[in-house]
Amino acid sequence: MSSATSLYLDFEVTAGSAPAHAARVLIAACAAAPVESVLIRAAEGAELDSETARQLIAEAQKRNIAALVALGVDDARKLGADGIHLPWSKDIARQFKTLKQSASASMVIGVDAGRSRHDAMEIAEGGADYVAFGVPPHVEDRERAAERQLDLVSWWSELFEIPCVAFNVDDADAAHALALAGADFVAIRITSADTEEAAGARMRQFSAALATPEPAQ
Repeated sequence: MSSATSLYLDFEVTAGSAPAHAARVLIAACAAAPVESVLIRAAEGAELDSETARQLIAEAQKRNIAALVALGVDDARKLGADGIHLPWSKDIARQFKTLKQSASASMVIGVDAGRSRHDAMEIAEGGADYVAFGVPPHVEDRERAAERQLDLVSWWSELFEIPCVAFNVDDADAAHALALAGADFVAIRITSADTEEAAGARMRQFSAALATPEPAQ
C-alpha cells in the first residue's frame, strides 16, 4: 500500500437538508480524519442548493481542503469552488475537452472515466487533475464491478503519474483493497442526512483501513 493513499470526501447534499446541519456533518467528517479534497454534490435527481453549497465550500476551504462541485464552470465560479468533478457519461472525453477549454488554469478538474481505459488515457492526456474509476449504484453485479475497478486502479497506478480516485467504495475492506492496488485517493461517501457521530465514525473506519500496513509476504 502506498503511504500516499488519502481520503477524498464525496459529500452528498440530500433534498431538504438545512445548511447548518449539512455544515456540521461536513465539519465532523473533516475533523475525524485527514481529507485532501471534498466533492460537494446534490443527491441524484436533485439540484444543489446554492446557500448550502457556499457554506460547505467555505468550511472546506477554512481547513485547506480543496472543494469541488459537480457543476459547470460558471456555477463553480459563482459558488467559489476550487474545481469541478465531471461524473461519467457516454461522451465523457468530449465533455471534458469542452470544459477544459472554458475553465481557468487554476481550476481543478477531475473526471470519472467509467470503465474505459481509452477514455481515461485521453482525459489524462488532455490535462485532467485526476481520473476517477467508480462503481455506479445502479450496477447489479457489484462484486464483478468491484473486481473491474480494482483492475483499473492497479493498471493505472503502474503506468501513469496522474492521480486516480476510487469512487463508490462500499466499505472499509474495499477501501483497503483499493489502496493496496495503488489508488491515490479513496472516496468515502457521507451525506448531509447522516448524523455527526455517524459521519465521524465512518471517516475513522476508512482512515484506519488506509493506514493498515500491507501484510508481510
